[in-house]
Amino acid sequence: MGLMYSVRVETRFSSSHYLTGYEGNCSRLHGHNWRVVVEIAGMKLNKTGMLVDFIRLKGKLDEIAGKLDHIVLNEHPYFQSTDINPTAENLAAFFYSRLQNSFTGTRVLRVEVYETDDYVAAYIPDK
Repeated sequence: MGLMYSVRVETRFSSSHYLTGYEGNCSRLHGHNWRVVVEIAGMKLNKTGMLVDFIRLKGKLDEIAGKLDHIVLNEHPYFQSTDINPTAENLAAFFYSRLQNSFTGTRVLRVEVYETDDYVAAYIPDK
């Protein structure tokens, strides 16, 4: 039997970035008002009847986003140490890596990062 329950939360933050090796406007420093949506899933509810308390999940997501708020993402230690561009795709993987083992009995199903209302990238782990 597969995963039966899921919950989703979202947060927002503002930061700037530039893309190395990209030919176009995004190679220059520019900013976004990012939106991050996370969905986690599991098979069992706790004694209160919740998979995870929304407040706890949102708090963890806000904590991660807070460390990215109003910075140049390229200067964040994660992006400097991995030498990857802070694209929406790589930001989604970053959030996944910070959330994947946060709540017992759950797994992250999907992380979506919106650069704008029209442009979204998702990280969807295999298992």
